[in-house]
Amino acid sequence: MSTAVTARRFVSLVKFEHTVFALPFAFVGAILAAGGVPSAQTLGWVTLAMVGARSLAMALNRLIDAEIDARNPRTAAREIPSGLLSRAQVIGFCVLSLAVFLIAAWQLDPIVRWLWPIPVLAFVIYPYTKRFTWLCHLVLGLSTGLAPLGAWLAVSGDADPAPFMLWAAVALWIGGFDVIYATTDVDFDRREGLKSLPARFGIAPALMVTRVAHLLAVCLLIAVGVTLGLGPLYYLGLAVVAALLGYENSIVHPDDLSRVNVAFFTLNGVISVVFLAGVLADALA
Repeated sequence: MSTAVTARRFVSLVKFEHTVFALPFAFVGAILAAGGVPSAQTLGWVTLAMVGARSLAMALNRLIDAEIDARNPRTAAREIPSGLLSRAQVIGFCVLSLAVFLIAAWQLDPIVRWLWPIPVLAFVIYPYTKRFTWLCHLVLGLSTGLAPLGAWLAVSGDADPAPFMLWAAVALWIGGFDVIYATTDVDFDRREGLKSLPARFGIAPALMVTRVAHLLAVCLLIAVGVTLGLGPLYYLGLAVVAALLGYENSIVHPDDLSRVNVAFFTLNGVISVVFLAGVLADALA
């Protein structure tokens, strides 16, 4: 097997393209912490830390859930269940990803040298939560939402209320769209005894929870802007984000899940980039 083929399998394993969900929010945290655009060096280390952390999180998820994925027709073709990658290879990849994360973290504010075990612990815990609680979506959100909080601390070393509000907003956004994605596995989750909001309460109530979570996320992002005294370009970007979230929720219905992938994959990538654009424009104004 060629090195290029193996590399492509690892890129597929961690869904590298989905880094677009979290990386823009890390940049948002860095920009807001600096009160402007940080140095290219700082942004480079933040980017490398994010790539390492997210690769570790996804690889751990695939490793821990490999047996469940093998029983689910939707996920049986993933790299570990299908035999495209061995467990040993993925464990090695986890070690490498952790090393990248730590090397990058050590180049940033000293506070992150003490706090790095927190996200790593969250990455390990999250895959197990669907086995015992339907709050697994919130755990995913809180885990991924550490990106802007971590970037904020990495740049400034100070923890004001604003980065924690940003963390909560991203947690609600991601947890909400994870509920949408979970609607595709309701029957499988119930059969396997796995926990999710749609499996526990039904698809319609779960989608209502998503709508409330996304509304609260927008409210928190407004509060971030007020707390930091941000300008009109920030709120313009936020208005577009709110409209996109509204559209995302409008195209998924309990009796029509055909557009879940559009809501989950396409729109959420656009939302995070639009929000970053608004924050960056405001910082440069």
